[in-house]
Amino acid sequence: MGNHLKIQRGGIAMIMPNKVYDTLKWVATIAMPAAGTLYFALAETWGLPKGAEVVATLAALEAFAGALLQISSAKYNAANKA
Repeated sequence: MGNHLKIQRGGIAMIMPNKVYDTLKWVATIAMPAAGTLYFALAETWGLPKGAEVVATLAALEAFAGALLQISSAKYNAANKA
């Protein structure tokens, strides 16, 4: 199968199988924003608690996941250029 996360001197190399990368990318770019939008709309409509806080938390998690995925993508592209 594809490359897995591997430990190197000085830190962790962000290398993972394509299926894991694709799944995490879908979660970060599709599922989490959709979940935040859904919860915010339902919170406003039905009076659910902490709508803005939930959306802000999801946005922070999306940004963090996006950054990690970009690092992984950049390392993968650099390794496959050679």
